[in-house]
Amino acid sequence: MLTYSGANLTAGGIKKHALLLLHAFPLSADMWKPQFEALGKAGYAVIAPNAFGIEGSEERNEWTFTDYAHELAKLLESLKIERVTVVGLSMGGYQAFEFYRLYPKKTASLVLCDTRAEADAPEARSAREEFIRAIEACGAEEAARRMIPNYFTAGSSVEKPELAAEAAMMIKKQSATVINAAMRAIMMRSDATPLLAAIDCPVLVLCGAADKLTTPETAESIHALIPASQLRLIAGAGHISNMEQPEAFSSALLDHLLDHIKEVSRN
Repeated sequence: MLTYSGANLTAGGIKKHALLLLHAFPLSADMWKPQFEALGKAGYAVIAPNAFGIEGSEERNEWTFTDYAHELAKLLESLKIERVTVVGLSMGGYQAFEFYRLYPKKTASLVLCDTRAEADAPEARSAREEFIRAIEACGAEEAARRMIPNYFTAGSSVEKPELAAEAAMMIKKQSATVINAAMRAIMMRSDATPLLAAIDCPVLVLCGAADKLTTPETAESIHALIPASQLRLIAGAGHISNMEQPEAFSSALLDHLLDHIKEVSRN
């Protein structure tokens, strides 16, 4: 069972559409707080689950993104949500590809943020294996030390130190076991590149203009292969673009919904 944060999820009745927000590694659903406020005010139903082992979600020592996609589908069924706009950032983007592959009819649209489609190259896999060993030895503090410098732009690191503190708090709540189980799921993910040309729902590709981990060129490569997709770069944002530039990110989401989603039930 997955824990989650929700907005405008009324009891009873069927929701024809909601937004499903999938968080980055190794953060939690709390990273989506700015979008909850913006989307909730606009009347959209929103759900942001925590991946296995995070913030009370069932812990699994070994899991894959296929397992997670099936669990997401069960969660949506329990909430009587028919279709979702899947918004996935970084690891959440990998999960979004897998959810679409397994449940295309449940996917109203995709928003792929600061992510990549291809599987790991050998050097990336080696780096992930070294990361796992380091976390086993030093715990969540080491994960925060390694990840946070790559999350935000240099300017924000100076002008908005609260961003790094907030991200560090999310990471340090987790155990080394939970962090490494998610890293192994990342390592085992399928190459989504062959899927791109077959995606036939509306797609928005979002990327921080200063993202060093999944660069604007990476976002462009995804956009180029998905028919009729849209690409937006977010100025002044690095990898965790929704936290660093929340207004611009939420505005892009709302524009996408207004342009493409006609079945929204609002409260």
